[in-house]
Amino acid sequence: MGPTLKRKNAPGPVRPSKKLKAQPSKARLGRSQNLDRRNKKESAFERETIAIPKSTNTEDEGSDLSEENAEFLAKYREGLGFLGSLDQNGIARSKKEIERLHRLHKPIRKLRDDDLPSVHSSDDEDSWSSGVEEADESRPSNLVHSDEAGSNIEYEGFEGFESNSDVEMPYERVPRKRANSFESDAHRQISGLPIKLADGRIQTTGKVTWTRLDDDEDSGSVESSQPSLIEEAHVEDVATGARFGRPAVVDVIGNKSRVERIESAKEQIAGICQEIIADPENGLGLMRRLHTFSQEKIASPSHPEPVTNDIIVRKLALLSQLAVFKDVIPGYRIRALTDKEKTEKVSQMVARTREWEQGLVVVYQSYLRSLEEALKDKGDLSDIALQCMCTLATEVTHFNFRLNLMTCIVARLSRKTWDKSSDLCLNTLISIFRNDLVGVPSMEIVQLLNRMIKERHFDVHPEVLTCLLHLRLKTELNTRASDTKADKTDKPKTYSKGRAVARRAKGKSTDQPYLSKKARKDLKERKEIEKEVREAEAEVDKEDRAKTHTETLKLLFVLYFRILKNPRPTPLLPAALRGISKFAHLVNVDFFKDLMQVLRNLITRDYSDEDEHEDDTDTLDPRSSDYVTDIQHRLLCIVTAFELLSGQGEALNIDLSDFVRHLYAIILPLSLLPQIDNPQPSQFTSRFQSAKPQSIADMLFRALTIVFSPRTSGDASIPWRSAAFSKRLLIASINWPSSIALRVLEFVGALLSKEPKLEALLSTEDRSADGVHLPEIDDPQLSRPFGTSFFELLLLQQCHCDPQIREAARQLSSYVST
Repeated sequence: MGPTLKRKNAPGPVRPSKKLKAQPSKARLGRSQNLDRRNKKESAFERETIAIPKSTNTEDEGSDLSEENAEFLAKYREGLGFLGSLDQNGIARSKKEIERLHRLHKPIRKLRDDDLPSVHSSDDEDSWSSGVEEADESRPSNLVHSDEAGSNIEYEGFEGFESNSDVEMPYERVPRKRANSFESDAHRQISGLPIKLADGRIQTTGKVTWTRLDDDEDSGSVESSQPSLIEEAHVEDVATGARFGRPAVVDVIGNKSRVERIESAKEQIAGICQEIIADPENGLGLMRRLHTFSQEKIASPSHPEPVTNDIIVRKLALLSQLAVFKDVIPGYRIRALTDKEKTEKVSQMVARTREWEQGLVVVYQSYLRSLEEALKDKGDLSDIALQCMCTLATEVTHFNFRLNLMTCIVARLSRKTWDKSSDLCLNTLISIFRNDLVGVPSMEIVQLLNRMIKERHFDVHPEVLTCLLHLRLKTELNTRASDTKADKTDKPKTYSKGRAVARRAKGKSTDQPYLSKKARKDLKERKEIEKEVREAEAEVDKEDRAKTHTETLKLLFVLYFRILKNPRPTPLLPAALRGISKFAHLVNVDFFKDLMQVLRNLITRDYSDEDEHEDDTDTLDPRSSDYVTDIQHRLLCIVTAFELLSGQGEALNIDLSDFVRHLYAIILPLSLLPQIDNPQPSQFTSRFQSAKPQSIADMLFRALTIVFSPRTSGDASIPWRSAAFSKRLLIASINWPSSIALRVLEFVGALLSKEPKLEALLSTEDRSADGVHLPEIDDPQLSRPFGTSFFELLLLQQCHCDPQIREAARQLSSYVST
């Protein structure tokens, strides 16, 4: 039993030790096999060529191809013949062989020959010299290199230094040799740069500059006490210099050939205008350059001596700037920035916009100053300058410096003479009046005209005031001049919240629906949005416009009344009377009595002789101009008086019998006037459609129509007035032309149809009459018209040369009321 137990517990670890000794032999065998396999692979890789496998079975060639590839191969077999001519050796060459051949044929870089010894040198020569003293001698460097791959190269240092030491080498402390120079040690020669001429040729200036060299060349600094001889280059100005790929303005204007000068200026001006219109926000420099071409004398920093500009170039520049500003100027007025706005922080886009706006105003102001100077000089550019100013005042009325333009235009109209420039200025003012939607420009013009006429003491051409007839007051202003508030739209009557609830409780209408808190909030927001929309659409506020028109009307009537009350007769009186007649419905009723008294004084005023007031104006020669002017003024005063009372003056009880008597007295003197049918001469040529100038006959029948209109005469007609005027008109028609006589017969026929009692004057039978007819008396009430008959109709019917007049007189003689 004992030995048996010893056998079981015997050397258990001994057997495993034997096995451990056998295992290393197997591992060593596996590693040797793997190494053999790797050696076989490496030996195949190191071979120069790798054999290309070839197919052993030629019969089954192409059996692995698909039908489509087989068809393609059969179709293009002839084109694939180049595959047989390929270099099989090159294809079979291994990668290692390719790299070896590449290193073999790689070019070797040539080493530069210098004065330094080779770092591979192993000779025992003396220490190296820098060669400063012997600059012409050079020593060859010994370069030792080995072609063997993987050889260890030993670097030997200089005497006293190790090869791997960081100590500075002796040759690094030796100063470098200076290159040979033909220049002097004290100065350096610098030749000037070439310049480019206007025709594109490059020319050398031949300018040479000598500069002093400093002793310390390493630092490269120049002593401050020694002045530099190099001239600083001038920076060319944007407005005058050679910028933007264009020659300088002075070079263009200074060209000796005038044809080339004008052509080159045209090309540059056209190019500048095109670039400005393409990108206005980046064209402020080009605008200033364009303005330089319009100056009388041009100078620049590089050319301080001014050059006189050509007159044609200046005209082209002024007109070109006009076209540019018409396209570039925005549709709003640019105001100056406040100090607070200048200091506040804004975005980059807003800052850029502000900068462009302020720059545009400055350039535009300089352009207007040049126009004003040209206009005051009264030279060759005065007409062009006036045309530009009138165009700007018409096209960009909303923009800045509008008042300056209007001042120059009104000042041009203050002259006594009349020419084409006056027509241009007056047409400009009329255009502003007709296109004015706000009313502010019109008010400014009326203020300027009022001031100018007052300073000139009414010694102005009468055509100047004709522009005031085109004001938009008659159609856009429905209030009187004395009103301080404009008309407002009728708003529905609203009640307070509590009162509205009480009215609804009683069953009464409030025209105010009940709104909840949310509905009222929505309504408030909607009103704010509508207000912003109106501001964005730039709608004209009717209340503000009415207030502006009211102020304009006050200024207008102040001007007219000042002309009427002037003690001396002025040529502006007819225009003032026409203006009062047109805007009579806007005159305050409180001024009617005073205005009527002024008109009576004007009718009775003697225009022929200011010193002798006892003379009668009827004794004047009918062919004289004073006589015609006297008649025109009387007729205008009569028409104005009846126009004033035909509107809102109907409510006033004002006697106009004296105006009727003056009209009755004018008829007989008019029968001796030869040019009664000729329109009034006018020197003004209007570009707008206006009414035909009225003749004296037109004014006469206009006054007769107003006197016998139902609004003036009332419902109860006056037979003796109609009879007296009819009798006097028929007497005067014998001497008048055919057209005027025909109008008289038509007017008398209208009075016959209106007043049946006038039929008694068509009969020649004896009848009882109220006295004898007195045709020489100028009072229609005292002339006793029913004591006579219309025997002038018989003369016109029998003796007149015009058949139309004879026929009209015959029909009027046989008139029978229906």
